[in-house]
Amino acid sequence: MRLYQQLVLFMLAATVLPLAAVGFLLLSRAEAELAARIDAEQRAQAVATAESVGATMMEVVDALARSAELIDWQAASDAETQGALRLLYGQSPAVSAVLKLDAEGRPLGAPVFRAQAIDGHPAFAPESLDRLVRSIPVQTLRGGGKGQAALGSAYVHSDEGRSAVAVAVKLADGDGAPFAVAEVVLHPLEAVLRRRLGEGLGRIDLVDEERRVLASTAPERRGQALAPALSAHLLAPAVPLTERVRSFRVESPARRVSVARVPHGMRFDVLVEVDESTALAPVHGMRRTVLLSIGATFLVLLGLGALFTRRLNVRLAEVVRGAEAYGRGELDTRLKVSGQDELSELATTFNRMGEELEAARARMLRWNDDLRVRVEEATADLKAAQAQLVEAQKLAAVGQLGAGVAHEINNPLAGILGNVQLLMLDRGAADPDLESLRKIEQSAKRCKEITQNLLRFSQQRERAELRPVDLNAVVRDALSLTEHQLRGDGVALTSVLGDGLARVRADPGHLSQVVLALVSNARTAMLNSPQKRLTLRTGEVDGFGFLEVEDTGKGIAPDVRPRIFEPFFTTKDVWSNVGLGLSVAWRVVTEAGGSIEVRSEVEQGSCFTVKLPKA
Repeated sequence: MRLYQQLVLFMLAATVLPLAAVGFLLLSRAEAELAARIDAEQRAQAVATAESVGATMMEVVDALARSAELIDWQAASDAETQGALRLLYGQSPAVSAVLKLDAEGRPLGAPVFRAQAIDGHPAFAPESLDRLVRSIPVQTLRGGGKGQAALGSAYVHSDEGRSAVAVAVKLADGDGAPFAVAEVVLHPLEAVLRRRLGEGLGRIDLVDEERRVLASTAPERRGQALAPALSAHLLAPAVPLTERVRSFRVESPARRVSVARVPHGMRFDVLVEVDESTALAPVHGMRRTVLLSIGATFLVLLGLGALFTRRLNVRLAEVVRGAEAYGRGELDTRLKVSGQDELSELATTFNRMGEELEAARARMLRWNDDLRVRVEEATADLKAAQAQLVEAQKLAAVGQLGAGVAHEINNPLAGILGNVQLLMLDRGAADPDLESLRKIEQSAKRCKEITQNLLRFSQQRERAELRPVDLNAVVRDALSLTEHQLRGDGVALTSVLGDGLARVRADPGHLSQVVLALVSNARTAMLNSPQKRLTLRTGEVDGFGFLEVEDTGKGIAPDVRPRIFEPFFTTKDVWSNVGLGLSVAWRVVTEAGGSIEVRSEVEQGSCFTVKLPKA
C-alpha cells in the first residue's frame, strides 16, 4: 500500500470515521425515538379506533335487542310479524335485511330488505340470504332469554366488495324459541376509521379472523386479503388480556403496524399502518445532509494529503533507487540523502545493511562449497537406494513370471482333467481303474486350484480397492499356495478360523500378500528351531476382525523391533530380497484403516496380529 493510501486511511480513521460514527449514532438515536413515538401514537390510535368501532357496532346490536324485546312475537300475526321485522330493519341505516328464523335456524316467512341503495342505505342481494343464515350463532342463543343478541361471523360479497356481519336476537325465552337475524353491513364504519385517521399518515383497516379487509380508509382495499407477511404477524400467539394492542414491523416495503382487538367480544381487529420511509423522512433527510458534509470534508483532506505526499515522494525516490541497486547485487552502492529527519536515518540504515550483505555474501560462498560436498554424499546414498529399488523390481518381475507360468500350466491341466473325467464316464463302479482315475482327477483339480490362486495373487493392483472380504477365505487361499512348502520344511501348521466371522474391509489381493508375507517370515524364523509350529487364528474384537500368525522361531530382539517395518531392513545374514515383506504388509494394512501389532521373545517365537475394520 502506497504512502498516499496509508495517509488517506489515517485521515479516515482519525477524523472522518469518528465524525461519521458520532453523527450516525445521534441519527440512529433520533430515528429510534421517532419510531418509538410513532409506535406509541399508532397504539393509541389503534385502541381508540377499536373502541369507536366497538361502540358503533354495539349501538346497532343494542337497538335491535331493545326493539325485539318490546314485541310479543308469539302472539303476533303474520302481518304483525312483518311489521315488527320492518321496525327492526329501520333501527339503523347499516341494517340491509331482517329475517325471522325458527330454533333450528330455518327461515320463517320472507325477509325484509331493500333491493336498491337509497341515500346511503345499503342494498341486500337475495342470493346472499343463505350466507346470512349460515353465519348466525345458533348454539350461542339457544339457552338465552328474550332480547339476547349475539354477533355471527363476518363474510364478504366478492362480487360487490361489500362486507357484512350477522346479528341474531332471541325473540322469546326457552330453547325452542325463534329468533331474528339481521345483516349489518360494515362499510359505514369507514366514516369512523377516516375520522380517527384525520390528517395523519398511513391508513386504518378493519379485518376479520380470516385476515380479510372488511372496511378501510382506502375503500379499494375492501374485501381484499392481507399480505402474507402481515398475516403471519397477526397469526402469532394471542395477545394477553392485559395488553390489548401490539406493534410490529413488516418488510418489503418497510411498514410499521399496530393492531388492536375490537372490544365487546367482537372478532375484529383494527390495523393502523404507516409507511416507514414516509414516517421517518425527517431523519432520512438529516442522514443525507450528514453524508454530504462528511464527503465534502473527505475531499478537502484528500487534497491536503496529496500535497504532503508529493513532497515526501521526491525524497523517497532516492531511497527506492538505492534499494533497486541492492536488488541487482550492487552491494557497494551507498545512499546520499540530506536532512535531519527519519529519511536520513533510513539512508544510514540502508548503507549499514549493504555492508552486512557484502559480508553475508562472502560467508554464503564458503557455505556453497560445503553444500557441494554434502550433495555428493547424498547422491551416493541415493544410488545405493536405487540399487535396492532395482531389487524390488526384480521381485515384481518374479510375480509376472509366476503369472505366465500359471497361464501355461492351467491349459494342459484343463485338458488332463477333461480327459480323466471322460475316462471315468466309461468305467463302471467295479472297474479296478476307477479309483486310480479319481486320484488323477483330484490331483489335477488340486494343481488347477493352485495355479488359479497363483495367478490371482500375481495380478495385484497399484491402488487398493477396498471392499468386504471374507478373511477366512483369504487365509485358506494363501495357505493353499504355501502349505506344501511348510510341510516340506517340517513345520506343524495349525489354523483356527473363527466361525461366523464378519467380513472385513480390505483389498483381497493385497490382503493375500500380507498373509503370505507373514507366513513366509514365520517359516524363515523357524528354519533352525527344534520345534516348528505355525498357528493362524482369526476372530473378532472391539469392532475389528483380526488374524494372528504365531511361530516358535528365534524371535525378535528388543533393539531391532522398532525397525522391522522399515523398507529393505532385514536381520538375515545374507540379504535375499525379502526386506520389503513386512514393510509392504504394514502399508497394505494401514491403507485399509487397520494396524499390525507384534509380540515377541528371543528364542521363544513371535506373534503378529493384523486388525482390520469390519465392513
